Amino acid sequence: MQNLDELYEMIVDRKKNPKEGSYTDYLFNKGLDKILKKVGEESTEVVVAAKNPDKPRGDGELVYESADLLYHLCVLWVEQGVTFDQIKTELAKREGLMSEYKDRPEIKDL
Repeated sequence: MQNLDELYEMIVDRKKNPKEGSYTDYLFNKGLDKILKKVGEESTEVVVAAKNPDKPRGDGELVYESADLLYHLCVLWVEQGVTFDQIKTELAKREGLMSEYKDRPEIKDL
């Protein structure tokens, strides 16, 4: 089983030690624009999967596309020098903050 830490570290290793012919190597060779394009595509596919649960993979479509998005986000972070620890630290800063917003009145007219 691969967790996000392991995935991130595998991508870091592929950046340092390219494996010719691998998809990760392909993305790094193509550069930031290609990586950003893939993040955008995968984000859209997550939205489509969530809105259309009757797709060929059923509920698994959202899981499949979410995994693709997480992978491509990790590639982007590595390309940009963002560590997974930075992401976890940022998330930890937000812990408990949502409770501050639970009593806000609903916005009805935008």
